[in-house]
Amino acid sequence: MWLYVLFLTVFPVIVSSVPVHLEARVDNGTEPKYVFAHHMVGNTYPYTVDDWKEDIALASAHGIDAFALNIGSDSWQPNQVKNAYTAAEQSGSNFKMFISFDMTILPCASSGDAAQLRNYITTYANHAAQFKYDNKVFASTFAGDTCTFGQANAAQGWQSQFTSQLTGANAVFFVPSFFVDPEQFGDYANAIDGMFNWNAAWPISVTTGVFNEIVMQAGAAVGKLLSSSSSPLTTQISEAVQNVTSSLDSDHQYIDALNKMGNKLYMSSVSPWFFTHYSAQSFDKNFLYLSDQLYPSRWQSIISARDQIPMVEVLTWNDYGESSYVGPIKGAQPNSQQWVDGFNHTAFLDLTQYFVTAYKNGSYPPVQEDKLYLWARPHTKDAQATSDSIGKPENADVLEDALFAVVLATSPAEVTLSTKSINKTVSVKEGLTQLSLPLEAGDTMSASLSRDNQIVVQLVPNNFTFEGSPQTYNFNAFASFASGTNPN
Repeated sequence: MWLYVLFLTVFPVIVSSVPVHLEARVDNGTEPKYVFAHHMVGNTYPYTVDDWKEDIALASAHGIDAFALNIGSDSWQPNQVKNAYTAAEQSGSNFKMFISFDMTILPCASSGDAAQLRNYITTYANHAAQFKYDNKVFASTFAGDTCTFGQANAAQGWQSQFTSQLTGANAVFFVPSFFVDPEQFGDYANAIDGMFNWNAAWPISVTTGVFNEIVMQAGAAVGKLLSSSSSPLTTQISEAVQNVTSSLDSDHQYIDALNKMGNKLYMSSVSPWFFTHYSAQSFDKNFLYLSDQLYPSRWQSIISARDQIPMVEVLTWNDYGESSYVGPIKGAQPNSQQWVDGFNHTAFLDLTQYFVTAYKNGSYPPVQEDKLYLWARPHTKDAQATSDSIGKPENADVLEDALFAVVLATSPAEVTLSTKSINKTVSVKEGLTQLSLPLEAGDTMSASLSRDNQIVVQLVPNNFTFEGSPQTYNFNAFASFASGTNPN
């Protein structure tokens, strides 16, 4: 998926292994909460109905309510959309589907273009697997704020050629992702029922300039710049990064703007990662966003504001090209094998269930099984690839060379994080704790959870070495998890 915000930069932090512990209670709102996952239909060319059923069973088991089917212009995609709806209906799980029009691909200059979009709505309006909200057919987009459908502007185009022409049983509840200033939402008041904040999933506002300012401010606060991992400066930078990663500023801007329009619906987003590495001759995307500790931090922030966020979309289920997937690696990759093969992200999916339960129910659930999660990039941020014609991605210098961990503990325990050069043991409380440990070239990573000097969970990821001289650049996440003594 092409992101409208280009090549913003973030900054490095050396995070100590001091745990971040999750409190047991969150706000308990009364409205139903929904969690969706963005599914790239464009990556499903070889899918059968059974493939869709496998995805649905896995997503449903982890608390996801529906797939947002991102559709483009390929002639074969309508048949895959049909397969998805069929699979959902046959799944017996009450799992739903809805259409998310990719308006960076779909044409939208004429009224005829709008008719093609309406056809998707009318085709599935009465389907048993269609997700509905307020008794209307729920639909979304990626982009679309430049689509006029032959009208004077985008607002008129969407209103006159799309939403107003869908009535009765075909009435649509339209929550697009338009990349416009929230102050301009009012221009679309007659065309939309809410807005989807795609870019809230990543701290994209953090630039190199912001990093430099934080370093200067932190240095001034402690009186000098220090590089030791135990220095006051490092601690202040670490806290600043955590604050940015957990920020809800973008969410509140959307919520405030939508409330001014008569309480229009807000849909937020969360993502485990972002890295893409395409040459100028293909998709011309070679950059990354700060994702080191993003997934657990972002979820905690969403949960803290759940009374204002009725819907969350996980970005994504299977966008391999941007490394943001939580589902298994299957289907047809968009020439992303170089940085995707061997980098399973289902550890993030497993972790999702804990946060989804808290988000929906209003309290963090008791941990039923001890679990450890580890993730890290495959090489140092300063590495110079020996055989990569595309070059180092934008923002590569702003990350942290570290392993990141989440612990789910049924009761207080001792957790040990290990590399080739460091062993760090900390006490953790019942519930969720975030940890991290620096990595150097040549390091491996492992973790264990113990009680009464007995190891309860052991996680030693296979085939992981933190390289210093890779052949090609890969800033994707190598993720793994274990419960009991069975690693995944």
